[in-house]
Amino acid sequence: MRFYRRHAVAIFWIMVAIIYAIAILPAPQAPDLGAGDKINHIVAFLVLTVLGRSAYRQRAPWRLAVGLSLFGALIELTQAIPVLHRDASLWDWGADSAAILVALVIILMVEHQKLTRGPR
Repeated sequence: MRFYRRHAVAIFWIMVAIIYAIAILPAPQAPDLGAGDKINHIVAFLVLTVLGRSAYRQRAPWRLAVGLSLFGALIELTQAIPVLHRDASLWDWGADSAAILVALVIILMVEHQKLTRGPR
C-alpha cells in the first residue's frame, strides 16, 4: 500500500494515457473487451475516478469530476476524426460523466464515514 501511495499520481496518469490510447485506436485495431461499449466507458471512468481521488485527495472533488468529464469529451472529439473509423457519441460522454459522479459520491460517503468514526 505504501508503494501505491507514493506513486498514486504516476499510476493515475499512466492509466489516463492507457485509456486514451485504447479509446483512439482505429476501429479495426481496437480491442474488443466483450462487455459492450457503455460498460467499457463506465468501468474506465470508475477506475479513473478512484485513482484520481486517491492521487489528488487534497484537491476539491469537483475539480476531478470536471477534469475527467472533459477528458471523456476529449475522447469523443478524438473519436470523431474520420480516419479512426470510431463513433463519437454524446451518450458515451454521458456514461463517462455518470460513472464519475457515482464513483465520487460513493468515495465521498466512505471518506465521510471514516472521518466521523475516527481512528481505531
